[in-house]
Amino acid sequence: MDFHDCDRELEKLTGASVNLIFDIEGESGFRDRESKMLHDLTSRRNVLIATGGGAILREENREMLKLTGLVVYLQTSVDQQLQRLSRDRSRPLLQEGDRKEKLAGLAAARNPIYEELADLVYPSRNRSPDISAQSLAEAILSYWEPDKEPACTTNGDGSPHSTA
Repeated sequence: MDFHDCDRELEKLTGASVNLIFDIEGESGFRDRESKMLHDLTSRRNVLIATGGGAILREENREMLKLTGLVVYLQTSVDQQLQRLSRDRSRPLLQEGDRKEKLAGLAAARNPIYEELADLVYPSRNRSPDISAQSLAEAILSYWEPDKEPACTTNGDGSPHSTA
């Protein structure tokens, strides 16, 4: 299985960073390019695609994702995002203003869409990448083999979550 990060693929194709595309073309121009790249990536077989957080904002992108594969929502808290992004200055939507406030606003707008779109919700926790990857792989296998006890069946608050 090949891994593709939609933003990185877009940067390779254009020779420009996501930030530069945002600066020159605005968010709308970036989203147009992102949709085209997502269409290209979802037309391939046997791939794992990482989308940017805003890719799900367009209905056409949600449809592409839903029709072409298993959609996993890596659910994380605003505080976890702040910690992970503490030194990252490459996020165009977080360049100005209070980062926590912006992330909270993005979460409020996007989380319901992620929840609705996802086949599987995987609560992200402060675990090592290796442990997280193993646990997520088990959750995906459990999704495909429903007779097995799922490895991941709760929301971040511990409440049950349907993966269908």
